[in-house]
Amino acid sequence: MMQPAARRETARDSAARAPLLDRTIARALAAAVTGENRLAFARRFTLEVAASYAASLYPSRSPLPAPSNLGLIPLSREAEGVAMQLGGGLAGIPASEAAYLLGCIYTSALPADFRASHGVFYTPPEIVRHTTDMAERAGIDWRQAHCLDPAAGGGAFIIEMIRRIRAALAGTDPALVLSQIAARVRGYDLDPFGAWLAQATAHFAVHDLEAAAGRRLATIVQVHDSLDVRSEDRGVFDLVSSNVPFGRITLPPERRAVYARSTYGHANLYGLFTDAGLHYAGRRGVVAYVMPTSMLSGLYFQSLRALLATEAPPHELTFVTERSGVFDDVLQETMLATYRKGRRTNSGQVHFLTIDSKGQASLTNAGSFSLPSVQTAPWLLPRTADRADLAARLRTMRFRLSSYGYTVSTGPLVWNRHKPQFRMQPGPGCLPVVWAEAVTSDGRFICRAEKRSHAPWFAPNPSKDDWLIVRHACVLLQRTTAKEQDRRLIAAEMPESFVALHRGGVIVENHLNMIRSHAAVPAVPPAVIATVLNSRAADAAFRCISGSVAVSAFELEELPLPSPATMRKVAALLDRRAPATEIEQAIAAAYGMSDVAAA
Repeated sequence: MMQPAARRETARDSAARAPLLDRTIARALAAAVTGENRLAFARRFTLEVAASYAASLYPSRSPLPAPSNLGLIPLSREAEGVAMQLGGGLAGIPASEAAYLLGCIYTSALPADFRASHGVFYTPPEIVRHTTDMAERAGIDWRQAHCLDPAAGGGAFIIEMIRRIRAALAGTDPALVLSQIAARVRGYDLDPFGAWLAQATAHFAVHDLEAAAGRRLATIVQVHDSLDVRSEDRGVFDLVSSNVPFGRITLPPERRAVYARSTYGHANLYGLFTDAGLHYAGRRGVVAYVMPTSMLSGLYFQSLRALLATEAPPHELTFVTERSGVFDDVLQETMLATYRKGRRTNSGQVHFLTIDSKGQASLTNAGSFSLPSVQTAPWLLPRTADRADLAARLRTMRFRLSSYGYTVSTGPLVWNRHKPQFRMQPGPGCLPVVWAEAVTSDGRFICRAEKRSHAPWFAPNPSKDDWLIVRHACVLLQRTTAKEQDRRLIAAEMPESFVALHRGGVIVENHLNMIRSHAAVPAVPPAVIATVLNSRAADAAFRCISGSVAVSAFELEELPLPSPATMRKVAALLDRRAPATEIEQAIAAAYGMSDVAAA
């Protein structure tokens, strides 16, 4: 059921009212600053915008205290004037919207490498509000909750925590409310300026209380590495909520040991922050995060899924339906997730959040889900509201590629590691290169090298390149697709005849997955596997597993497939060259999807 949110003035509306509030101004000014001064400029420029905004909020009070030991540089007269205009333009905007715009100004001026390595991507107010609503539904009581934002830069979640505590304590003496906020809200951030900005926005959110009480809010945001969980912080917070940083990271041995329970192979920052959140949360504490969706199915998150299933099963997952236009400069697939420690059930609720171009949000309920019995397995969830029934059916289907004797691996050739061995013409010992373009969108195999950078032939070194050679037929499937495409699964059979034509060997590059049976006579012919994977029903099923642009071998091996009876039926239909619609209907029936069969 659609639940339209009440119309609020949003950051987008505010920006429309004040044309100077354009982050491109900050980006353009910063672009003129070179080298190490770019970071110092971003901080000083944002500081001046914030100071100008503070002066508009309380002109008679002392200036906003500046951060120390950050190597700030003087601004040009032009930049200083622009900063003052931007800050003054924020006047009259709600604190949450102003904080978001300040954060956007800061991140727009930052050097790209600093922003990426520190995960500095601040959160739109509407996303923060919905995440906090989810925390309330998970049981947070603002009259007494102790709250932590472990990645507090910019202060979006800090402001919302303060707002909810203030509402719960409405009518209480301002000095007491100020003391309660100081005692019950904490923020940590590794970026000293991000921490300062979060503290500044906290002051903005309580400036009226500060005026009534005659004192400032105590420091509630500290510079601290949240992955270093101090003993005094363990198990003391009712709510741990944040838009946590993401990105692959190399862990030193001592830190990997600390997070061994949640890491498998490559570590990702947001997985580590999820584990840390469980350490911070109390016995029945709630972790409410904005985070990427890759943990739902990725191989490297299987230990994290098992940890959550055991210690803090998800209470609610909300998918953000649009990747672009919601977060500034971010195209990551995103969800809002609440996990509650001490839950004794493995089921939860799924919702979809849509934010339109005017900032208006609507929430769609897609029903409930349950976690798999194998705790490391992907979580099968609908990725659109109309696929709740399909996701439930998938959780009952027990056949996988392994059931039919197939395994999945990535094409072994990484082309840029072997550039000298490519040939435009065949020569002695050369083998054909099978590029991703060999798999056509309609499921045919056509060996071709039409793209400018693709050479058709490869000269393997006989003494060390044997591992690159593929000597048997297989099903090839494109590894990189996006949810916006008509199909995520695009496969074709590379037949035995093609391999034999080239002296029993070809070279498959790594933008293709190879689905192979090592049996002399496969239990199910490769053509049947390719046909099923190319069906709209299997594609819809795969979307209940993966939302990332990569189609991984692990996810393919976890894809529920039809029973042997259906596979035999598909083989028979292929043998008699039945119409494609008839084959689609047979596969769709196995997935219980009449709407796909009719498409």
